Amino acid sequence: HVQLVESGGGSVQAEGSARVSCVASGIAYRDPCMGWIRQSPGGRREVVATLDGYGGTLYANSVKGRFTIARGKDNYSMNMQMNSLKSSDTAMYYCAAASTVVPPQLMLTPTAFNDWGQGTQVTVS
Repeated sequence: HVQLVESGGGSVQAEGSARVSCVASGIAYRDPCMGWIRQSPGGRREVVATLDGYGGTLYANSVKGRFTIARGKDNYSMNMQMNSLKSSDTAMYYCAAASTVVPPQLMLTPTAFNDWGQGTQVTVS
C-alpha cells in the first residue's frame, strides 16, 4: 500500500518563500518518478516539478527558475523549495509517485502519476 505524506506549505506573502516535503512508503519500484502536482482553487491541475528515477528534474514553465525540487534522504522522499511566490501559486500541492517508468514527454501530465498524497495547502497573498 503506497502512502505519500506531505508537510510544509502554509500562508505566505507574495514574493516570499515556502517549502513542501514528502515522504513515501510502500513503493515497490526502486527508483520511482515523483513529482509535485498542484490544484488551483479553480480546479485546474498542473504538474509543477518532477524527479525521474535518475535524479533528473523537469519543471512547468510557470514555476521554472522559482521552484526547485530535490530528493530527500533517499529515493522515497523529496522536497520543493518555492521562491518568489505569486498569488497564482495558491493551490493545494500534492506529492505524487508513478509506479512505472514515465516517458519524458509525459512527465508533466497529471495522469502519469497513479499515487497521490492528501495534499498540503499553499496560500500566497
